[in-house]
Amino acid sequence: MGNLCGKPSKESDPFSQPGRTVDSGPPLQPNPRASVPKISGQGQGQKLGGSSSGESNDARSAAARAAEERAKANRPKGKLGRDLAKERAQTRTGTMENVSKDERKRREADQTSQAINYN
Repeated sequence: MGNLCGKPSKESDPFSQPGRTVDSGPPLQPNPRASVPKISGQGQGQKLGGSSSGESNDARSAAARAAEERAKANRPKGKLGRDLAKERAQTRTGTMENVSKDERKRREADQTSQAINYN
């Protein structure tokens, strides 16, 4: 198929001539690869992260230090922090009781306002 206004190609069918076989293609060149760097004879690698000279570097003590730092960071700060900690510590029943108490207060206020408006 071609363009309506285009020139006809010399070969109308690409399969009209015989093709080439798999072996007759150009020779493939091997892929050039980078050389592997040589390993220096240092022995063991370096450990990542800084450490103080007086502290031990075993995993258990490092995990304990990290847990203590997280615990210090999670302490409530100020009035809002204390309120948030109190809410988090509340159980489902405690939450439901508070909601129920607030709803009762709202109903009482509505009844009082209706009684005042009625008279």
